[in-house]
Amino acid sequence: MKTINKILVCVTLALCFGAQVQAADGGNPKKGKHLYKKECKACHGVGDEGGEITPMSKTMSQWDRFFKRNKHKAKAEVFNALDEQELLDIQQFLYDHAADSDQPQTCG
Repeated sequence: MKTINKILVCVTLALCFGAQVQAADGGNPKKGKHLYKKECKACHGVGDEGGEITPMSKTMSQWDRFFKRNKHKAKAEVFNALDEQELLDIQQFLYDHAADSDQPQTCG
């Protein structure tokens, strides 16, 4: 019985930690914050045409889906100007500070 409990605890911990490491592998959240403020806030600030978007606007899984689907790339020229690493950096910043993260942030 003790062995089963240990296995269950290990599996539960693995699932919890695994879910947190889903976002942009190789993304730098510090660079992502700078890029977000420079590139994204131009259209997504308070009262802007694109509507206000902050890291807290979505959950971690919603940010993952947003970047996986890549729909924004067709709509925004600035997205096309960013290289793959810059997109990873922005994704990591948004993921790390999403509404359900340990450190939600508005990026004011």
